[in-house]
Amino acid sequence: MPNVTKALENIRQHESEWKQRPTLSFSEFLHELTLHPERLIRNVYQLYADMFHTFVTAEEDEYPDDPESIKYLKYDSSKLFVENSDRPFFADRLFANRLISHVESLYVGAQQKKVYIFEGPHGSGKSTFLNNLLRKFEEYSNTSEGMRYETVWRLKRDHLIGGVHSLNNITDKLAWYLESEGKAKLAEEMRFAYQADKETGDFFEVACPSHDNPILHIPKNARRRFFDDLLDNEEFKWKLFAEKEYEWVFKDSPCTICVSIYQALMRELNDPQKVLDMVYARPYTINRRVGEGITVYNPGDKPLRNGVLRNEMVQRCLDTHFNDSSTVNYIYSGYAKTNDGIYALMDIKSHNVDRLMELHNIISDGVHKVEDTEEYVSSLLLALMNPEDKKVIQDLQAFSDRIEYINIPYILDLNTEVEIYRNTFGKHIDESFLPRVLHNFARTIIATRLHTRSEAMLEWIGDPEKYDLYCDENLQLLKMEIYTGHIPKWLTEEDFKKFTAKRRQKIIAESEKDGWKGLSGRDSLRMFNEFYSEYVDEDKLIDMSQLVLFFRKYCKKDRDILPEGFLNSLLKMYNYSILQEVKESLYYYNEAQITRSICNYLFAVNFEPGTVETCTFTGDRLNIDEEFFYSVESKLLKDIYDSHSFRSDVQKEYTSSTLPQDILRDGLDIIETKLFKQLQSKYVYNLKEKVLEPFLENENFRMAVKDYGSESFRTYDKKIRDDVTYMIENLQRKFDYSHRGAKEICIYVIDNNLAKIFSGMIAEES
Repeated sequence: MPNVTKALENIRQHESEWKQRPTLSFSEFLHELTLHPERLIRNVYQLYADMFHTFVTAEEDEYPDDPESIKYLKYDSSKLFVENSDRPFFADRLFANRLISHVESLYVGAQQKKVYIFEGPHGSGKSTFLNNLLRKFEEYSNTSEGMRYETVWRLKRDHLIGGVHSLNNITDKLAWYLESEGKAKLAEEMRFAYQADKETGDFFEVACPSHDNPILHIPKNARRRFFDDLLDNEEFKWKLFAEKEYEWVFKDSPCTICVSIYQALMRELNDPQKVLDMVYARPYTINRRVGEGITVYNPGDKPLRNGVLRNEMVQRCLDTHFNDSSTVNYIYSGYAKTNDGIYALMDIKSHNVDRLMELHNIISDGVHKVEDTEEYVSSLLLALMNPEDKKVIQDLQAFSDRIEYINIPYILDLNTEVEIYRNTFGKHIDESFLPRVLHNFARTIIATRLHTRSEAMLEWIGDPEKYDLYCDENLQLLKMEIYTGHIPKWLTEEDFKKFTAKRRQKIIAESEKDGWKGLSGRDSLRMFNEFYSEYVDEDKLIDMSQLVLFFRKYCKKDRDILPEGFLNSLLKMYNYSILQEVKESLYYYNEAQITRSICNYLFAVNFEPGTVETCTFTGDRLNIDEEFFYSVESKLLKDIYDSHSFRSDVQKEYTSSTLPQDILRDGLDIIETKLFKQLQSKYVYNLKEKVLEPFLENENFRMAVKDYGSESFRTYDKKIRDDVTYMIENLQRKFDYSHRGAKEICIYVIDNNLAKIFSGMIAEES
């Protein structure tokens, strides 16, 4: 038999913590405030920012010692936009930095009275972004970390004319009258409300419809001294009195209804403390579905016929309490329900155009007129907009000053684009691709979204042809790397030095104009689905030849979809990159031997050929002749015919700088000198360049790669087995290839003769 009691108990235990929190008296609220001042003294802007600080974390700077850093950090926003979401939103690095900048600006009080419009093209995920943001705001607000308190008045019965028994009589008469008028439901509510009041004691509650923070009932001119006396936390007290984000504490006023109740009670009691004894604090419950704390309007939502909201039952109780129907006018608008919350417009079109225009006066004055009553509005105002709808407000210069745009274009960070594919189609898709190919699909999609010409990139690099092996002529591939926060190692030392903070900011600033054209998010998912379905194969991993073939078909349909030559450049960059990985994996590092050879060479260049000397760095006895020099210079030079001039340059550098300055003056070891490190870099580079040469014409080597892991592999020569095993294991360990992927990429390099192709290209450039 099912255990109903246990099941119901589980529900009780899983109720949110905020729902269990009781209503506090004003003194109890102040006690809580002294314990958690930063949590209880905050408005919607501070809560919004705190939510970001809670759920969005900055990852470590990839270049912590870079003096030209502009703090363009990678932010993990998955807890805010992805986790537990039916439709996750992925914020790329550019948008995440933009968003954090927007959030930080909200701490400045002078910038709060604005509409924050997230503008982006169709298919950029604006609606998904805002829905997830509001969902998380609602969740966070209803936790102990995000909870705030709102005002509720408890008006005592003994202040009623005739006391409690008289109220009972009035209630009964009012209910009888409502029933006779055909309003039985309202009559029942009156009786129910009265019964509830009897159970709670000799008072009835009046909730503040504008969700005022209870501290606003402290008279303005007394607040500074009040908080100075109340708070012992000197650090927070300094922030409260000095920082801009807390200006509202000393400037804001309660809503008109609360002011009216306060003034009426003061006339009766003539004692502020007794009045404040009737102020209670309850958790401010955010509920988007009923419009409390969050209100969202779609363009098709028609305006209410009557924008004035009333509660007849509360109004009658107030009239009875104060014996005057005009003392407290309990009317308010829909803006009050989201006061100190979020008011959002989904797309500025149709009825939302009128709603945006109505916000103009509210933003300017912070006041909304409800019949004869002025209603204060301090909501966070958010909106979404497509570029073509911007014309609605272009002619309103006064209004445009009250708007701040946050661009949300198509994804420009290739790592984020790949994460979207993984989330949509499953993380298993990586297993179907050779490494880098999936990211190259993302690069091709992003290339359609970038402007072909980049002034900032050209100003920095100057001549793109020098990077022909790694990049396209428009430098889009390099720009994509910068957008991901990665500075490629293949940049020359000169260009790296020229990559100043000012230039970085210019390049990142161009992202505001990129991402407004090209393939949308929906388009890219459709194309990826088509590509993956066409080429996924259990027996072979998807490679670059298939990717290039797929996009060439689209280029035939639309020649402008990609810049001319982009696919060729992407393929060349890919081929060069994997060639380096294979060389790196096959190359045996014997650092001790390399170090010994260079030290002996630096010693020997100071002697004429035909002499025998003992090296002071290694202790080796050297037969210094042309054969000795050739053995080292063949590893240092691409063209051995330059050996004599090269040797002369090394000798001059050694005698003029390395020996007198680095070694004698600075006391450096020979291996710590600049000249040694330059020669070591050349030595290793040239060894790697030539590492594949012995195997290119060796068919057995290719066949051994194919048979690696099978019984047939044992039939090969031990040297070949050792080389292949070393290469495959290094590819897996160093570059995250799978066993199958490592085999296929080696065969790809050999079959496409990449070593000879790039050897020829490098020779031509030299």
